[in-house]
Amino acid sequence: MAREVDGVKYNEEFILNSRGSKLFTCKWVPANEEPKALIFLCHGYAMECSITMDSTAMRLAKQGYGVYGIDYEGHGKSSGLQGYIQNLDSVVQDCAHHFRNISEDKRGKKRYLMGESLGGAVTLLLHRTMPNFWDGAILVAPMCKIADDVKPPAFVISALTKLSYVIPTWRIVPTKDIIDTAFKVPEIRKQIRENPYCYKGRPRLKTAFELLRTSMDIEQRLHEVTMPFILLHGEDDRVTDKSVSKQLFGVSSTKDKTIKLYDGMWHGLLYGETPENIELVFNDITSWLDERSGGALASRSEMEQKFRNDKLSGHYQSSK
Repeated sequence: MAREVDGVKYNEEFILNSRGSKLFTCKWVPANEEPKALIFLCHGYAMECSITMDSTAMRLAKQGYGVYGIDYEGHGKSSGLQGYIQNLDSVVQDCAHHFRNISEDKRGKKRYLMGESLGGAVTLLLHRTMPNFWDGAILVAPMCKIADDVKPPAFVISALTKLSYVIPTWRIVPTKDIIDTAFKVPEIRKQIRENPYCYKGRPRLKTAFELLRTSMDIEQRLHEVTMPFILLHGEDDRVTDKSVSKQLFGVSSTKDKTIKLYDGMWHGLLYGETPENIELVFNDITSWLDERSGGALASRSEMEQKFRNDKLSGHYQSSK
């Protein structure tokens, strides 16, 4: 479905991943000019790009950025059992392949990752996989640690971990309603519940295991983050742990880092808050991007040469 609204062109396309699964992709680009930089969206668990993240992408495209999204396997309009993540490393591989292909077609443009919640974890793993490929990241309530409010007790986690290898797709993980916990505005909760492409059931066993495994791994390796980033987190977030976001800001190796903590805001900063709060969040995001997107051609050419050199010398790191 192609459309043009308010100076932004939107297009959709299905691609095949290395496992033969059909993945939904979409893009929002300025209609009458070349994008000043590229932004790659990594959505949250149980969410998707084309509907829930449309307002986010439209805002950024109107500011002159090319925005590109992909629904993970088992999410949104992509194929696979809804809400099922067999291996998060495969999700990272799919995103890396798609984003790299777009970047090849748009040489000379700076490349930014934008990840919300689980997408924040995917963003950090993409950086770990290709540490010199990205110019920076926008981390929105990143899943560096699952908050205790929504995590089952330790003895339950132990039992469910063992069961995840026997009955991986079963939906028996006892958790609170994430929609009620994540999104402040009732109308947004209603929209998400009515969106057929958002998964609403209990987490599947293997999915829950992958989320827990990944968040624990990331929490232990926060110091390895070297790319520039802006990190945004609501002070009243009860889904992902803001204390670990603060820790990421403190121990990460990059010198170009910014953290924004928003008093009274919840988990869903991009579209689950009041209009005035969303405006505040996007002002911070676009200001950060605009400050770093000037002179893209020269700096991107230097980064591409460095990336090629690293690849030839074997400095390509695994996400595992």
